[in-house]
Amino acid sequence: MIAIGDTLLSEDIIDKKFVCDLNACKGACCVSGDYGAPLQEDELPIMKKIYSRVKPFMNDKGIAAVEEQGQYIRYDDSEWVTPLVKGKECAYVIFEDNIAKCAIEKAYLKGKIDFKKPISCHLYPIRIKENKLGLEALNYDRWSICKPACKLGAQLQVPIYQFLKEPLERKYGKAWYKKLTIAADLWIQQQNTK
Repeated sequence: MIAIGDTLLSEDIIDKKFVCDLNACKGACCVSGDYGAPLQEDELPIMKKIYSRVKPFMNDKGIAAVEEQGQYIRYDDSEWVTPLVKGKECAYVIFEDNIAKCAIEKAYLKGKIDFKKPISCHLYPIRIKENKLGLEALNYDRWSICKPACKLGAQLQVPIYQFLKEPLERKYGKAWYKKLTIAADLWIQQQNTK
């Protein structure tokens, strides 16, 4: 693990290559899985506040799911998540050209809200867990549906942390990200001298 401030990063975030390939995966990460997108506590009031402005971009099934379950739900008594449509896609998913996309992000891109999307979605394939010491541990979440992203990342030689520069800066700030790039360069040099 690499420590930067109050965060611990898996070396995989520096070492592994990844670039989303929506034409290949069709946004499967928004459709597959046992639960919706994880939400941080500070995002819960935001989800309530933006719903009326996001709703016009949602489909009928997603609206029905939110109206029935709420803008977010408690999963397994451990974390808050977005609701699902009948145990399948995230309630905020919309389909454009057969690709799963985000109604929240669409509302953001249209200038209706100033919240791009939940940070867990923006940071994927990085997942954040708080450890017993109160530090945030950032890990690479390997999922078979992301094989096209791994393949494209390898072709383009783009490490996860570079692909996710924007959401990492959104979450931790530009100064933190600069420290990450320095740490990544040092880590890569050490690996090359082994």
